[in-house]
Amino acid sequence: MAHTSPKPFSGAVHTVDFGPFRDGSDRQAVANEILDSFKSIGFVYLVNHGIPQDKIDSMFQWSKKLFDQPMEVKQLAPHPQSGAHHRGYSAPGREKIQKRTHAGDDSAPSGDEVQRDIKESFESGREGYADQPNIWYPEGVLPGFKDACLDFYEVCDEMQREIWKALALGFNLPQEYFLPFHSESQNQLRLLHYPSVPAAVLEDKDASRIPAHSDYGSITLLLQDDIGGLEVEDSNHPGTYIPVPPVAGSLLVNAGDFLMRWSNDTIKSTVHRVRAPQYTETPSGKMIPPRYSIPYFCGPDSHKVLDCIPGTWSESRPKRYPPISPGEYIIGRISANYN
Repeated sequence: MAHTSPKPFSGAVHTVDFGPFRDGSDRQAVANEILDSFKSIGFVYLVNHGIPQDKIDSMFQWSKKLFDQPMEVKQLAPHPQSGAHHRGYSAPGREKIQKRTHAGDDSAPSGDEVQRDIKESFESGREGYADQPNIWYPEGVLPGFKDACLDFYEVCDEMQREIWKALALGFNLPQEYFLPFHSESQNQLRLLHYPSVPAAVLEDKDASRIPAHSDYGSITLLLQDDIGGLEVEDSNHPGTYIPVPPVAGSLLVNAGDFLMRWSNDTIKSTVHRVRAPQYTETPSGKMIPPRYSIPYFCGPDSHKVLDCIPGTWSESRPKRYPPISPGEYIIGRISANYN
C-alpha cells in the first residue's frame, strides 16, 4: 500500500489510546490512527502512553524549582550565544522566533516577522554527545537537577522509539525501520516557563508567548500543565487557529518540518503558536497566569543522509526533495532563531 497523499485537514486533534500498541493487542490499528492523524493535522494526543505520571510530576516540580531561582543563579548555566549549541538556560526574550505563515522545508522567508517571545527555558540532552555538550549548574547549585533531567531524557527517549515503531507500521514498513536513523539519541529535553506578565505586554505585536511557527525536527513530544494556550493553524483557512487544550494524562505528539520532508509531504508539519490564556484581574491590573511545559524534540542522527520514506512517492507523485543529512538541515534552522 502506497502512502502518497496527505489527508484533508480534520479540524481537531485526535486522541489515540496507545495502550493496545504497548500490550500488543492491536498494534496495527493504533499505528494507522497515529499516521492518519499526522497526515490530516500533524498532531495527536496519546493516552495510556506509558510514561509514569510520578516521573512527569517530578519533572514539572524540578522545572518550577529551577525557574523560581533568582536570575543570577539561573544564569550560571547560560545558553551559548550561538544558537547551534542548544543547551543551558535562556532568559526571557533571548530566543527570537521567526513568525511563520506556513510550515515548510526551508527557513522562514525574509518577509516573515521576527518576534521576541516572553518565556525562559533550559535545554539538555544525553551525556557524551560531543556536538552538543550539556551545560549544567555548578556543583551545589540545584543538587539533583542534573540527574532528574538525564533520567527523564531517557524516559522520553524510550517513548519516542515506540512512536517510531508505530509510524513504521503505519507506513507498512518493518517496525524497526526508523530506529537505525535514531541510534545516537541526538534529541533535546526542554523545560519551559512562561512567566506571569501584565496582559498589556502580550498585546504588543513585537512580543508573544510563542508566535506562530513549525518545529524543524522530526517529532516533538509535549507535556503541558493545565493553563493552556496552544493553538494549531487550520491549513484550510490560513490565519485561523484551533485551540489544543491540555488533556489530563495525555502526551501530545506533533510532526516537524524534517519529517514532513522525509515523508515527501504526506505528513503535515502544522504551524502552531502559544497564545495568552484568559487573564485574571489583580489589584495591579490584568495579569496573564504562568504556564509550564516540557517538550522533547526528536531528530534523526545528524550525519546520516536520508531519502524519502519508501511508499511516499511513485511515478505519478515523484520525490519532491533530494537526500539530505538532518545535521545540515536542522542546524541552519536552530541558528536562525538566535541570530
